[in-house]
Amino acid sequence: MNNGFRVGPWLIQPSLNTISQNGTSTRLEPKVMEVLVCLSRRAGEAIPKEELLQTVWPNTFVSDDVLKRSISELRRVFEDDAHQSRIIETIPKRGYRLVAPVERVNGSAQVTSSPVSVETRMFHRRSAWTFVAVSVGCLLLLAFGFMLSLDGGGLRDRLLGNKNPSIHSIAVLPLQNLSDDPKQEYFAEGVTDALITDLAQITALKVVSRTTVMRYGRPDKPLPQIAHELNVDGIVEGTVQRSGDRFRITAQLIYGPADRHLWANSFERDVKNVLALQSTIASEIANEIQVKITPAERSKLANLRPVSPKALDAYVEARFHLDQAGQFEYYNGKQQALNEELRKAVSYLDPAIQEDPNYIPAYVAYFNAVDFANTPHLAFLPRAKAALAQALELDESNVDAHLALARLLMQFEYDWAGAEREYKRAIQLNPNSADTHFQYAEYLDNVEGALDKNVTDTSNAKRERDLAQALAPAHDYFGDFGFHREGNTVDQDRQALQEKAPNDPFGRALLGKDYAIAGRYKESVEMWERSLTLYGWHGFVSVLKRADARGGPKFALEEWMRAGEAYARTHDDWSVVPMAFTYSSLGNRDRAFAWLNKAVEQRNWCIIYLKDDNVWDPLRSDPRFSALLRRVGLPQ
Repeated sequence: MNNGFRVGPWLIQPSLNTISQNGTSTRLEPKVMEVLVCLSRRAGEAIPKEELLQTVWPNTFVSDDVLKRSISELRRVFEDDAHQSRIIETIPKRGYRLVAPVERVNGSAQVTSSPVSVETRMFHRRSAWTFVAVSVGCLLLLAFGFMLSLDGGGLRDRLLGNKNPSIHSIAVLPLQNLSDDPKQEYFAEGVTDALITDLAQITALKVVSRTTVMRYGRPDKPLPQIAHELNVDGIVEGTVQRSGDRFRITAQLIYGPADRHLWANSFERDVKNVLALQSTIASEIANEIQVKITPAERSKLANLRPVSPKALDAYVEARFHLDQAGQFEYYNGKQQALNEELRKAVSYLDPAIQEDPNYIPAYVAYFNAVDFANTPHLAFLPRAKAALAQALELDESNVDAHLALARLLMQFEYDWAGAEREYKRAIQLNPNSADTHFQYAEYLDNVEGALDKNVTDTSNAKRERDLAQALAPAHDYFGDFGFHREGNTVDQDRQALQEKAPNDPFGRALLGKDYAIAGRYKESVEMWERSLTLYGWHGFVSVLKRADARGGPKFALEEWMRAGEAYARTHDDWSVVPMAFTYSSLGNRDRAFAWLNKAVEQRNWCIIYLKDDNVWDPLRSDPRFSALLRRVGLPQ
């Protein structure tokens, strides 16, 4: 019998953790769904908060805020107003009441759905099978009981249908934060990252990269669709909840194509044991799907040491401030705020390492304080390089440290040979990482340069890209060249950006660059106006609009460049990137080289793409371009 029910016009499917209306489905966290089911069983009654907490979170520590957050999430999905509720009513100082009409999908007036926790669903599934087996198949069991008892599980699994499907690839969806402190989002994200990293240690298992799965932070798609998009057999999802120095993780493994639950467990530990717990979960998942783990891999998963809670807290704070700084990048008038956030981030990384000198993520995070696209913060560079060296001394097999060092050597020291060694070592350590192959492909593009469009691409870079795309079919590369899938035209990239990130100013800027390269100045001006508006550079937008009206789009770009030159003479927060890009596309070589020389001094990211980006094509025949390549160590 279908265990779904309706709340007003919404279809609720607890087994899928989904709420649907008019063909649109939203996926809930498992615990939020349990709250809804508890309310629906006694629709119209006021249910005390204590009862809801004990029912949904039995024998564990939770605060009222966790329940409030769950109710708030339900109201958001139902588009309900807490002050004039049509769905869930708050009973002051008591609890909550579901006031909307509730009915079974089959029309029955009462909801009698079974509990929706993963463990309970799996128990009832087994109980239902046991009843059928006893009442209908007892003769079969008597006849074959002795044979089955000697089978060791193989025949028994085939006859009873309990054999798990084969899983060779897996995606870990971002674990949801159930803590009442929003900064603990970074703790939950760190747990997700570590679980992905631990599973990726198993060479027999293909694990989708963090970059690719982050778009599914709050998935509103059915799991079979997500599994299809990511081309994986298994999906791991769950929650993280922290209270003081204790935390709880719930995780479940699902066979994606059929949305079939295979394994679930809850763990409660001290924060100092968070790394070891992640390895425990990875090992349990590997055992459940019966993937082969080498002795070396098993040893590494089993031998993670504790981490200091104070170091972890400091690292979480540093991550918070680094992300805040990233939100200010390129924005007009935000340079001082960005610098302050970076200062705060570093001020937390130092004590994190003092508290726990062996905590590698804190060392790697120093590089994030340097690697800002607009104006790299070179003052942090020596400390970042030393920190990465220390991280690799502590654990030479740390892939993140190798990738960060590769980028540092490539962009900031123009040590191309050293960068390649680091990329190759990262691939050797984790050959199933799509991100690592994408980054190495980008490196090879930078060294090998753009190919003649009439020549079939058989380059090493293409082989790496093809391998990365095979590992992560749903991966749209969003790097320094914007939102781009290999082979797309600029118009296709524009459509992709419109669908997936319509208000992303950086993507709009790169489309402005690409349209200017193609001589489509009207579209270029349109994209730059949109980008500059989103970034808050309204004065430049006015320049473009006035000049476009007076002399057309190409003239508008020229006038904007003159305005940029004037601004840069008295300010230091205007980026070299749009200036160098646009001057090159307009054929103004002198000014393009002037801004490129500034970019070299700043170690700006645009320099490492001199051989690959066709924005520089108008400059390539100039002797100054060859001199520039030699200056940054790129082969001719």
